[in-house]
Amino acid sequence: MRKSPLAALLQSTGAILASTVGSWIFYSRFGIDHNLPLDDAIEAKRGRFRSEQAGFLSYYADISAERVDAPLPPPLVLIHSINAAGSAYEMRPIFQAYRGLRDVYALDLPGFGFSERANRVYSYDLYKQAILDLVTRIGRPVDVIALSLSCEFAARAALERPDLFRSLTLISPSGFNFRDDKRASQAASQSGLSDWLYRLFSFPLWAQSFYDLLATRTSIHYFLQMSFEGRVDPDLEAYSYPTSHQPGARFAPLYFVGGKLFSPDIRSEVYEKLTLPVLVLFDRDAFVRFDTLPEMVEQHENWHAVRIAPTQGLPQFEKLAEVTHALDEFWAKQVAPELSQ
Repeated sequence: MRKSPLAALLQSTGAILASTVGSWIFYSRFGIDHNLPLDDAIEAKRGRFRSEQAGFLSYYADISAERVDAPLPPPLVLIHSINAAGSAYEMRPIFQAYRGLRDVYALDLPGFGFSERANRVYSYDLYKQAILDLVTRIGRPVDVIALSLSCEFAARAALERPDLFRSLTLISPSGFNFRDDKRASQAASQSGLSDWLYRLFSFPLWAQSFYDLLATRTSIHYFLQMSFEGRVDPDLEAYSYPTSHQPGARFAPLYFVGGKLFSPDIRSEVYEKLTLPVLVLFDRDAFVRFDTLPEMVEQHENWHAVRIAPTQGLPQFEKLAEVTHALDEFWAKQVAPELSQ
């Protein structure tokens, strides 16, 4: 029996698709170097220690600051975001702005940079603990600045150990969407689809090749462009490729893409319970919204917000002077007003 034209077309299309997918899986395995040379994200001393829960953690530190006429401000700890090519390079502009003025640390989160990239379960508790382990190691209360989804982890750490935190700054934080208006990964977390999505993305046959699609130079540029109002920072883009082509680089990002790192109720469970001074720096963001942020600031006197416009999620690259001005004002007037008088 002859096949209908539609059946023949579907069969042909399926064969082409299967061939394309198979070719990409083959190329991913044998044609892509997943162990590229990786330079430091920041020109600073790089330390390393072992966390009982998070494994080996790497961080950058500049502790050269000296103050003769007054005590140094508390150390500053910087936490990069979670994405397919996340790295401490995202926080480099702020690190450079404050080094020499105060002790500055930038953490490589588990699964990124020079921290351990093991095949293990990645969760918000793991990231919270990694932040706590670094802050505990520093040994005195700190000011923390976190970016995007990592704001949730930093907030969890501050809620658990408020004695270790003087203040918290959240740049383009997740968690302020209206509950029924979330981006794909956040929606998956809220709807309960995250387990299914993670199993799909991490299936051994295509896990690496799927991640490699997210980490091509074209994909990296596309997603970075969504976070810049103007031209993508070329050095950040250049660093994103090798840091996403390291052994084990896919493990943590696939948990993120599957929606397993978001907390659907982060506002009620964590944000609203914080008592330390909190600053939010925001404008527009292709990946998160800030619908309920004004209400949060109005109802909680320890919360403050400054709009850095026009930016798209990475104001430290495009409006660094405005970012540092907002930070300095916040620390002087809301965190330690007695020192500014």
